[in-house]
Order: sequence, then structure tokens, then C-alpha cells
Amino acid sequence: MDKRSLAAVSLIATLLTAMLTGCAPPAEDSHRITYWASNQGKSSEQDLRILGEELAKFTERTGIEVDVEVIGWSDLLNRILGAATSGVAPDVVNLGNTWAASLQATGAFVPFDDRLLERFGGRDRFLDSSMSSTGMPGQPPSSLPLYGLSYGLFYDKARFAEAGIDPPRDWQEFLAAAKRLTDPARDRWGLTIAGASYTENAHFAFMFGRQQGTHLIDEHGNATFTSPEAVAAVQQYIDLMGAEGVVSPDDAEEGSSSGAASDFTNGKAAMLIAQNSVIPTLQENGMPDDAYGVVPLPVPDPLPPGGRAVRSHVAGSNVAVFADSPRREQALELVEFLTSAEEQAILNDKYGTLPVVEDAYDHPAFQTPKNQVFREVLATGSETVPMIPNEAHFETTVGAAMRDLFAEVATGRRVGAAEVREALSDAEQKMRGSGG
Repeated sequence: MDKRSLAAVSLIATLLTAMLTGCAPPAEDSHRITYWASNQGKSSEQDLRILGEELAKFTERTGIEVDVEVIGWSDLLNRILGAATSGVAPDVVNLGNTWAASLQATGAFVPFDDRLLERFGGRDRFLDSSMSSTGMPGQPPSSLPLYGLSYGLFYDKARFAEAGIDPPRDWQEFLAAAKRLTDPARDRWGLTIAGASYTENAHFAFMFGRQQGTHLIDEHGNATFTSPEAVAAVQQYIDLMGAEGVVSPDDAEEGSSSGAASDFTNGKAAMLIAQNSVIPTLQENGMPDDAYGVVPLPVPDPLPPGGRAVRSHVAGSNVAVFADSPRREQALELVEFLTSAEEQAILNDKYGTLPVVEDAYDHPAFQTPKNQVFREVLATGSETVPMIPNEAHFETTVGAAMRDLFAEVATGRRVGAAEVREALSDAEQKMRGSGG
């Protein structure tokens, strides 16, 4: 066990003792806080290296030491929910911004009312789109934006040049390009996806759903997964591997966008739809920056009735403070540090993400053409997933249903509208059974 883990175990033991005995933690712990960080980089080791360098500055300036634990996305939500219900929690935590309303419903986090927000420069200092994913509408946010993300279409310039085609401007051009660039006999494909990732699947269900004219959740917070628009949206994504045949069946087992990125960088796939955070992975895989381009996710033209040109959900990570933390002030100081213009520029540059505060965009890293595409999509081409208490369950039910559909396609089974509707009906029942 490394020093950080030992320190974290020691602190948790101290808190447990305090809870059982009714005694306050010893005074020397008042300047040591725990921070659960989301896995933003290629590995937890990389995250610890990046965060360690920056948090050393925080400790030098404030005298507050930070014990960091990096938690993978597959475990993070359950870890946070467990901490929220057990009372044994860190002081500060990262969370996926689509979970903001679900986690706010636990009542476990400090609300950032207008008075407290002034400490961080006020609501207007943050991007409007990112602030829309910080908690339930009409209530003070229970988290603040930390890392900004949006989707884009990455394309291999050499493959496109060889085929004599331009980057697609709409969905029809995208499908035509993907088919032209697919050659199953040579194991070369137009597109690569993370078909086994329930979170990625749910994101595409939402984005394509908005293009089809549905939220998949009605105004009362009820699941509407079996509407014609919802079925069409999910089938549109499943068909990329199925009816359209432009995605390898092997992608049904791919569990992350960084894994899918390997097929893009090694030439197996000509396109990749991913968030901007994948850029460092492309670099680490040896793909030169000038070897690929990025354009906004193509949408149907014309859009279906009621459809909107949504090219991404408002993606990213937030930061929150547990309300029961005995070190609330120190925890808030860490949030203040992480959301400062200086650290927003440094951390988001290293992670390939976008700043969520306006005053960090003067940094040269965010003036590049690629980052300008992602910034524009985040600011004007994104919509917030429904901020409802049961949103996290929406992701797990719909995303898992899509994962299973991809698995069926990979075995050679035909998956059409009837099969998609049946899978979404089962997901809807699970969602309703959980109160959504």
C-alpha cells in the first residue's frame, strides 16, 4: 500500500473512531482533507502525477494537505452513493455532471447558494452550459463545474484523402463516408465505438433522441423509452454495427472511448466519435496532431419533426463538498483552488478537457482549431440531460439495454425496430420500478 493509501486509511479510521466515541478528530487533522478524484487521464497513476503536482501548490499556499484517491468511472457513482448513505465520506469529490441531480437528491452535499457562489466569482463566471448540469432546476447547485467536455467527430485525414472525400457535414454524408471507408475483409471500418460502455451508449441515446425530438424523459420525470422517437434514436446508433455495417462487431466488447481510440490511431477505423478528453490518448498512442481533424457531430438534414441539432450533451465533471465534512472550510478552499483561472487552464490543458470558467480561455491551449470546435459545441450545440433525481438510473438502464443489443448484433442476430423496442420496454419497466 502506498503512502497516500495509508494516509487515507488512517484518516478514515480516525473518523470512524470519532463517530463511535462522539469525539472530534484530533486538531492535527484540521489541515488534512480527503479528495476522491475521477479518473480523467489514461490511468490513475497519471492522474496522481498530474494532481500531485498541482495540489503541492495548494498545500504550499494554504498549509492544507490533501489525500487523493483516484476512482474509475465504473466504480465512482456507487462509491459516492455509499459514502452519502454511510456517513463515512471524503471531504471533496468529483462526479459526472449528468449525476448532479441524482446525487443532490441524497442531501449529502453543500449547496452553493448565491451568497456562497460569490466566493467563486459568481454564477456568471462559469459557462452557462456547464452550470446547467450542477443540480436540480430551481435549487442551489450542489456541485460546481470542474472539467468541460463535448463530443466531436474525429477523422483520419490520410484515409479521407485516399478516398477522395471531405469531412461530413450532415448524417447522410457521414454514413456515405463510413461505408466507403469500410472493408470488413481487411478488418478496416468506417467508425469505432465503445459498444460495451453503458455511459457512452446512454449519451448517444440522449443526443440522437434530441435529434429525433424526444428527451426520453417526459416533463414529469417519467421514462418514455418506447416512444417512436426514442426507438428511432437508439436504432440509429445500433444500426451503425447492424444494418449499416460500418462498425466492427468486436466493438460490442469495447468498454471505453480510450479503448476505441486505439482502433482509430492504429488505422483500423477511419472515424471516432468521442469527447475532447480523448486527445491526450491519441497523442500517447503516437498519432500526430496533424494526422486527424475534428468536426462537430453530423446531424440529419433535414431534422425529423421536433428534432434539434444537438451535437453533444453538456458533458464534464463537477466537484462537490460533503455537507457533513468537519473540514468544510478547508474543502471549500480546495474547490476555490481547482476552479481558479490558473488551475482551470493547467488541469484542463493536461487532461485535454475544457475550462468551465470564462477567464481561463485566454490560455493558448484553448485557442487551437480543435479546441475551438469543442468549445463551440459545448457552448451552443449541447443540451443538458434531464436534471432529475433518477437520471443516473436512466443511464444504467438504457445504456445496459444498448450494450446487450450490440452484443446480439455481434453474434449475427438481426436487430430491428421490434427488438430495440422490446429492449427499451424492459429498460423502461426497470426505470419505473425504481421510481422514475
